[in-house]
Amino acid sequence: MEEKNILVMKDIVKTFPGVKALKGVDLNVKYGEIHALMGENGAGKSTLMKCLIGIHPPTSGQIYYEGQLIENYSTAEALKMGIAMIHQELSPVEHRSIMENIWLGREPKTKLGLVDHKKMYEMTKEVLKLIDFNEDPKTLMVNLTVAKMQMIEIAKALSYNAKLIIMDEPTSALTNKEIIQLFSIMRRLKENGKSIIYISHKLEEIYEICDRITVYRDGQYIGEGSTADMQVNELIKMMVGREVNEMFPKVACEIGEVKMEVKGLSYGKKFQDVSFDVRKGEILGIAGLVGAGRTEVIETIFGIREKSAGQIIIDGKEVKIQTPKDAKANKMALLTEDRRVTGIFPMLSVFQNVIIANLKKYIKKNGLLDHKTAIKDTNEFVDAIKIKTPSINQKIENLSGGNQQKVLVARWLLTSPEILFLDEPTRGIDVGAKSEIHRLITNLAGQGKSIIMVSSELPEVMGMSDRIMIMHEGKVTGIIENHKDLTQEEIMTYATGQVPKLA
Repeated sequence: MEEKNILVMKDIVKTFPGVKALKGVDLNVKYGEIHALMGENGAGKSTLMKCLIGIHPPTSGQIYYEGQLIENYSTAEALKMGIAMIHQELSPVEHRSIMENIWLGREPKTKLGLVDHKKMYEMTKEVLKLIDFNEDPKTLMVNLTVAKMQMIEIAKALSYNAKLIIMDEPTSALTNKEIIQLFSIMRRLKENGKSIIYISHKLEEIYEICDRITVYRDGQYIGEGSTADMQVNELIKMMVGREVNEMFPKVACEIGEVKMEVKGLSYGKKFQDVSFDVRKGEILGIAGLVGAGRTEVIETIFGIREKSAGQIIIDGKEVKIQTPKDAKANKMALLTEDRRVTGIFPMLSVFQNVIIANLKKYIKKNGLLDHKTAIKDTNEFVDAIKIKTPSINQKIENLSGGNQQKVLVARWLLTSPEILFLDEPTRGIDVGAKSEIHRLITNLAGQGKSIIMVSSELPEVMGMSDRIMIMHEGKVTGIIENHKDLTQEEIMTYATGQVPKLA
């Protein structure tokens, strides 16, 4: 094996009953590099990493770590070798301290066999120094932000003297400031000779932090190359197997009269005096940094939160919306920010998830469900918006993120809405599914629907919106027409509260 490679995975095959998840894939990771794994959901990235850390032994193939063939090992043995993984879903012991979480099961002992808390405290301080993290080791995990919990996971990996660290979607719940801090730590680890395998759907992050990229598709190895040499369009084509020329397939829709007007809307200290309107056939983007109040605004309009002031006017008439039921009665629909927490019912089928917001429509006079009509309508939406599922009876938790999101869109379209609120509609879904969701959104605008879309991704806001409303700390700092010369810097100026002065 080449000395410069810390990891070589050759011809890895992984078969589960009835499914060949990996079809002979390769991966080469160098010492002291940040290496991206790219591919749509279901490409095999997570399965390959589970093979690496000892959760799923490969059906066949070889894994060489630091030049040595390694096989038949457990996750505990992988850690001892210096291979650690920071999972997307963090699972700390929340009501124990930082130091107890880092040394769980490996606590230093006194001569009497008791836990040596003083030594554990000092050991923790030393490990935290490696990532320039100044929190008191006695702080309970429950009192930390998600970003800080992630830092503790990195420190824990370093406490095992990890030389190869796998990070799975580490920025999905972080603010921009926290992402900058994470990237700073990653660069420091790289300078110290550590290797990082980085999994993310965010292309801008890959190009900012990663040295090389390996691409997988449908359980197969497609290719690899340096980030500097790989064009975005080339990378997308490798991932999805086709050209995705139009990531933001916005078409010129006929924009009609004002559908909804919001005047002086306030919700306690979260946001104040928010006013805007949205027209038929228009996509109004809402941009701003985390904590700006974007989600709170649309949740208040939808009746999830009780407004403290303001008016909501639809078709020229003021309406009272105190509950989501009132919002639905006024032909509104809301795709929530976190589909896993507030969107899907994971244990229910695709069919049940689609019809659940519109059950009344299918209840017959005798109180029973009109299954025939409900199944017909569900199948029509599954076909119309290309939901990939073996059947509508499949549990929704078994679908990819992009297809779960489409099921939620189908749920709301079934209610025949005229105003759609979309909160982070493509968060955590792969590039191919993003393009399909974007096409779906622009088609809805073309049908005359009024769409209000919250997104933290500026390219998405700029690519999809007719106008953009920008918020900063609970206030609207600007509503600007979208145009080809608009820059991300201009939007960020409004988003940071530095409203440009008129010439």
